[in-house]
Amino acid sequence: MGGFAFHPEAKLELDEIWEYIGAENPSAAGRVVEEILDSIRTAIRFPQLGHTRQDLTQRPLRFLPVRDYLIAYAPDEDPLWVVAVIHGRRNPRVIAALLRGRQQ
Repeated sequence: MGGFAFHPEAKLELDEIWEYIGAENPSAAGRVVEEILDSIRTAIRFPQLGHTRQDLTQRPLRFLPVRDYLIAYAPDEDPLWVVAVIHGRRNPRVIAALLRGRQQ
């Protein structure tokens, strides 16, 4: 297994995270984005590391928390498929709807 790929919307979410934090503190934004990317790289080596969220999706997605964010990924895809990078405090119904719209 090697590498990872972003759903187009997940890549936009990562960019938005950088822009939001970077408006106040660009170096902090870089650190947060790098932590997210490091967690994704770890998931490549250990794809079952994340936890499932049956309350959010019946799909075989895994979730990794990084600071205030959740990385949703498909552990069985090669390359590892990052479906979403979302703020963990969003309403669970909103998260579930977002994931339903990202079938591939």
